[in-house]
Amino acid sequence: MKKVSKHLTIGLAMVLGFAMIMAQVGTAAAAPIKIRFSHVVSPNTPKGQAADMFAKLANERLAGKVEVQVFPNSQLYTDGKVLDALSTGSVEMAAPSTAKFTSWVPQLQLFDLPFLFKNSDALYDTIDGKVGKKLYKMLGKKNMLGLAMWDNGFKQVGNNNREVKTPADMAGLKYRIMSSKVLEAQFNAVGGNPLVMPFSEVYSALEQGVIDGQENTWSNMYSKKFYEVQKYITGTDHGYLGYMVVTNAQFWNYLPKDVRAELEAILQEVTAWIRVNAYKINMDQKQKIIDAGTTKVTELTEAEKDAFRKAFKPVHNEFRDVIGGDLIDAVYELNAKN
Repeated sequence: MKKVSKHLTIGLAMVLGFAMIMAQVGTAAAAPIKIRFSHVVSPNTPKGQAADMFAKLANERLAGKVEVQVFPNSQLYTDGKVLDALSTGSVEMAAPSTAKFTSWVPQLQLFDLPFLFKNSDALYDTIDGKVGKKLYKMLGKKNMLGLAMWDNGFKQVGNNNREVKTPADMAGLKYRIMSSKVLEAQFNAVGGNPLVMPFSEVYSALEQGVIDGQENTWSNMYSKKFYEVQKYITGTDHGYLGYMVVTNAQFWNYLPKDVRAELEAILQEVTAWIRVNAYKINMDQKQKIIDAGTTKVTELTEAEKDAFRKAFKPVHNEFRDVIGGDLIDAVYELNAKN
């Protein structure tokens, strides 16, 4: 018997998933529509707090019509598996990092490029403007609907071997990365050894010496207690970590119009909140890492950051054909305006 291809298997699952979606939406009069929101981080992170806020507001304002359940810390799915689950209707909402969309929409690797955004204004102009709209449309072709982009701020670099103040200090170290060719190229550019690994395994991998270091935001490093098993962290702010809030397009489009409109309004409200508060949360948890006294935190001067910018810049050109030179150039133009 010939093996059924992965794409055919997923396609059949999508048909069954759609039937489940229609059954759930069709019984809305009898019971609330259940929305399972899956994510991989802790509740006290920016994304974790935003997901809980979305659930709270939705359950209050749509009581009897909708029941949102949040599953943090990879309780349902890892980021590597949640998009397949979403496409087949096994879960209704998720917020994976943009790096997780590589095989679905390669152009979303735009957000993984190191030192791409001059500042937050350029970032938000990218998300809210023509570039963001174009990327959302690409998601629609994969039976996914992009609802919002949630911040977790900018990433820092940590390791257990030595203080990092120059790109050369990163050479030879094993770094955990998300599954992303851009992030792989980023560490290769400075002589590092990238290793793809689920977020849930990073703490033990640091503790056991399987990896030397990792990149992440202050809030993710604090909430997962990486500072307990990591001797050095350098404040590089080298890459953006954002989460694309997505849903199954069929599920969302078949929701009652009043329910869909209210959920979209709540998402806008939560997105505005996280844009203001993600930075505050990261700075608060950065200070808690410093106060713990287990990790040496190194701050870079602008001249030192420029050395990292120069070292990572070739990655932009390497991915122009994959991501789209027009998208990268559009961000450069927004940087010039901000």
